[in-house]
Amino acid sequence: MEKDENKISQEIPEMELDRKYVDKKIPMANSSEKERKEMDKTRKEFDKLKNLIIKKFPFTQSLSILPPQGIKFFIDEEEIPKETEKYLQLYMIIPEDKFKEIPKIKQEIVKILGATQEKLKQKIWIQIKTPVDVWETCMDSKFEMVSAIAMSMPIFDTGILSGLRVAEIHKSMVLQKFEKYVVSYVIGGSFVRGDTIKESDVDVFIVINDTDVKRMPRLELLERLRGIIYGYIAEASALAGVKSNTLNVQVYLLTDFWQSVKDAHPVIFTFIRDGVPLYDRGTFMPWKSLLRMGKLKPTPEAIDMFMSMGDNAIKRAKKALLDILIQDLYWSVLTPSQALVMLYGEPPPTTKETYKVMKKIFVDKEKMLELRFIKTLEEITIKYYKGYEHEKIKEVSGKEIDRLLKDTEEYLKRLKELRSQIEKKVQQKTIDQIYEDVFNLLKITTKKKAQAAIVESFEKDFIKKGKFQEQDLKAIKKLIEAKAEGKKGKLTLHKSDEARKASTMLINSLIEYNQRRDMTNFQRGKIIIKYAQGQIAELITAGGKSFLVEGSIIKKLEEKVEMSSMEELSEAMNKQKEEKNISINPRVFELLKKELGDYEALF
Repeated sequence: MEKDENKISQEIPEMELDRKYVDKKIPMANSSEKERKEMDKTRKEFDKLKNLIIKKFPFTQSLSILPPQGIKFFIDEEEIPKETEKYLQLYMIIPEDKFKEIPKIKQEIVKILGATQEKLKQKIWIQIKTPVDVWETCMDSKFEMVSAIAMSMPIFDTGILSGLRVAEIHKSMVLQKFEKYVVSYVIGGSFVRGDTIKESDVDVFIVINDTDVKRMPRLELLERLRGIIYGYIAEASALAGVKSNTLNVQVYLLTDFWQSVKDAHPVIFTFIRDGVPLYDRGTFMPWKSLLRMGKLKPTPEAIDMFMSMGDNAIKRAKKALLDILIQDLYWSVLTPSQALVMLYGEPPPTTKETYKVMKKIFVDKEKMLELRFIKTLEEITIKYYKGYEHEKIKEVSGKEIDRLLKDTEEYLKRLKELRSQIEKKVQQKTIDQIYEDVFNLLKITTKKKAQAAIVESFEKDFIKKGKFQEQDLKAIKKLIEAKAEGKKGKLTLHKSDEARKASTMLINSLIEYNQRRDMTNFQRGKIIIKYAQGQIAELITAGGKSFLVEGSIIKKLEEKVEMSSMEELSEAMNKQKEEKNISINPRVFELLKKELGDYEALF
């Protein structure tokens, strides 16, 4: 086990992948053979029952039998009678506009169930829900119940059950690989909005925590994670037994996702608004609540709000009594100070530490702020506020109040100037980092090194040939212009934000293009092998070598069949990225025949 974990860790360095995850919800795949046989015996009778129900209620969206292991969750949460734990549980989903008719529908179905119960000699309990009920269950974090619905035995389905099942299986595979780093696994789009059809894609958003990954570049981390997670899609679809309901998966790093939230990106806001979590570690639902409350706003507005508190507070301080005066003076200098520390990129300090942090950063390190302003901050937040709080200061003379008001006004005026200084410095640092990230990707894409050669090649070989859009070339030029203006000290906030937002979209396009190119090259060297009563294996040819992959077992086919490893396969696949052609030694097929017996190659 330790050896396997080491192999996996080499795929994603710096991430301690959790290989011990097991589905803590409904282990339907582990149901006993006896239970599965019993379920199969009932299928014929339930087919008859299905026809009667569909004929009576043609708007039905799905009918299924809940797995025995999951019934207890419904008994606990839905206040279903305890004795029904031994019943067969029929789960029915109907459109939301039929919600008010549920009592009437249930009465009719109970009548229909009579004959089926007699033939099966088994009592049946019916639950009738709408898709909204299912999504509310997700948002209440009752993931065990959702898992039971997803893994129930389908009798009739218009698409909602199969879509939920393939997402549930894919989620379990992702969590088994690196549960510790998955922040949220969320479904959304038309599937959740209710306008899905049997062939609808299932939109999935996965947010990965990258805050403790330091040595690996974040772009490389995102590319590797996407490769692994996308690789599970076909396997999840096969395990779910569905050919439609393709998973459309988007993977976000937590830091990028939060940046998009602060930028008010419409796609992210739509995702938060419509999304329903199948797994959440207490992050997605707070975002959803904050969005509903109108609290998710772009960072500039948030900083403006903090800064404006000082101006508003100083106006109130001039008119207030002593207790109000001191408190308002305190907040008027403390909150903007904390805001600028955050703008600089540091976490907000505590009250006692704020003047020390301000001095350390802006006086000692950056030489941006005069020491006298730190003394003003310390005097108000420590001497007066703490003195007032501990009843050491009981009165302040009018002359002293006038001085404090004047010092505070000067402090706030100086902080506004300091904000501009910080923004310019942060903007330049941000643009420099984005420039480096973008041109590292462009070097990989164009195979050029110099900036001029990269831009020329990108326009000639990629834009004009329709591989990228004109806006991608404009994004590159904006980034180059922003970097140049930053060196001259003329970079504006507007131009910096414009270049950063355009570059974010460009980075995603470049990553996806390189992945598609690598995947296309890889797929050409992959053959599905069917042998021995339907067993499936993969023949992968890459880097001049051929490998037979049977589950977790990897074998190399050269002069003979030898055991291999994921490291050797990965090395061959990386080598294949540099090669255009793939050739298979005819000897490989002889070795396959010797190893597997009769087989069929599925191209």
